[in-house]
Amino acid sequence: MDRTAWIAVTLCAIGLVLWEVYLVKQTPRKTVPVNAPSAQISPVSKVAPDAPTPPLAAASPAIAPNAQESVPSFPEKIETLRNSDVELRFTNRGGGIKEAVLLNQMAEKSQRVVLNSTDSMPIGAIIEQPSSPELPEFTASPQSGSVVQFERTTPEQITIRKKFFFQTSPENKDNFVAEMDVDLENRSDKPYQSAAYFVALGSAAPIHAKDYPSYTRLVWCIDGKAKGIDVGWFGASGGFVGMGQRAARPFYQENIPGAEWVAVSDQFFTTLLAPLTAKANGVWGRRFDIERGPDQKLPGIEGALGMPGFQLQPGQTYSARFEIYAGPKLYHRLAQLPHNEAEIMDFGMFKIVCQFLLNFMNLLHSWLHDYGLAILALTTIIKLTLWPIQNKANRSMRQMAALSPKMQELREKYKDDPTRMNQEVMKLYKSYGINPVGGCLPMMIQIPIFFGLFKMLGQAVELRNAKFLWVKDLSQPDTIAHLPLLGWPINIIPLCMAATQIWLMAMTPKTGDATQRRVMMFTPLIFLFICYNFAAALALYYTAQNLFSILQFYQNRNQPMPKLEKVAPAGKQKR
Repeated sequence: MDRTAWIAVTLCAIGLVLWEVYLVKQTPRKTVPVNAPSAQISPVSKVAPDAPTPPLAAASPAIAPNAQESVPSFPEKIETLRNSDVELRFTNRGGGIKEAVLLNQMAEKSQRVVLNSTDSMPIGAIIEQPSSPELPEFTASPQSGSVVQFERTTPEQITIRKKFFFQTSPENKDNFVAEMDVDLENRSDKPYQSAAYFVALGSAAPIHAKDYPSYTRLVWCIDGKAKGIDVGWFGASGGFVGMGQRAARPFYQENIPGAEWVAVSDQFFTTLLAPLTAKANGVWGRRFDIERGPDQKLPGIEGALGMPGFQLQPGQTYSARFEIYAGPKLYHRLAQLPHNEAEIMDFGMFKIVCQFLLNFMNLLHSWLHDYGLAILALTTIIKLTLWPIQNKANRSMRQMAALSPKMQELREKYKDDPTRMNQEVMKLYKSYGINPVGGCLPMMIQIPIFFGLFKMLGQAVELRNAKFLWVKDLSQPDTIAHLPLLGWPINIIPLCMAATQIWLMAMTPKTGDATQRRVMMFTPLIFLFICYNFAAALALYYTAQNLFSILQFYQNRNQPMPKLEKVAPAGKQKR
């Protein structure tokens, strides 16, 4: 490398170091979470006496409570519904789900994942103003072990009955769907007019300290398409004074006529409510902070869906039904639900690619029983499929490398006339029948695959806690240690990815001018810079892909060098 290249490489290395310093300052090392003191409760158990009580996850620590929320004066009582996948803990405060404990999903320190914070509104609570919710006392009615029912009579003599139960499913696992049936009966002698009301969604927040906050979102679906905002929407905007600055916003509220469902979601889990009798017409959300230690906070989001108002004559009853999905974002399970619930996955423009890759990866896992091996097998199949195209691309690059001396002559001859030089270079390519973009075709095909894998692996809850070799969790960086004093993480697979990419570039035939080659030298460092803290699964895929490309280059290099032969013009070819 010349002096300019060494300077550029040095600057990239300095940039990577400074980025890691910034990350360390922004994300302090993990500390013991400080949990909020729980209210004294008197559980009315619906679980078998010998059923173990699952520990709460470290992902449900204290949050900054809503300053306008009124504190109930009556004692809290808990009812419980449970199947093999989730335990729903109901509270008489608002008559909703206080917590959803996922029995087969583990958080940090071997604790079970718990959805909804204890300081957030209960899932399914009916409220008038989410920004200042009132949670009145409901009375639990005696029911069988498969149903929880609450009842309350308002001062206006409106009796509210809420019944919760698990929906029947043909599946033997991944049953996270419950139903809430609401009946309001007018027992007075006057008509009752209800304005639009809200149903609380509960809250969502990162489960792991290294989960991406941008996935913590308030989402809704209209006409089969999901829209939403993430926690960044609530923060103050940056920029120069007078140019796009704005203050932080306390809450989000919007009319959304015809919404099929509304949800709060983090990177891997969601709580989703779909009204079954009438579509939602509004959405509300606010951000809060989770205390993970004295110097560390994670952003969470709390939400509610709006429903249209109604009128009740004396003796009449208003009924509404809601589907509640509280669990991991399992695409195959969400796709079975009838209201486009799978759109919560947020696959974007690469939706078809993501769906195929996710389903194919899970199919491979069903055979191999190891997600690390499934990713390697997926990479192998993709590379073997693209092998013939890559062979043609490698041949095209070798032809261009053989043509490089003639191209250099043209550059020297027409160095003062760039337009003429480009014209002559294109004529040279045409005379020898070489496609200058032939080497880019495999890359163009791999771009949607790469970004599809990025979007898919970023939300594939199946990879949580999946082990492979030294990797403890394929959904997180494969950090094996931290540098002393500095605290920088040592991630092995991204370093292997950068090393294989440098090896691959060293084998690639040198084409283009010196400036282009210098720019290409930065590619491994750029990828290392971008991917260093990505999930180990994505880095594993890219490292394996590089190794296959190296193997293919070795195979092509042992073949005879292609000969440069001019092709006859199209009008002069023999017929």
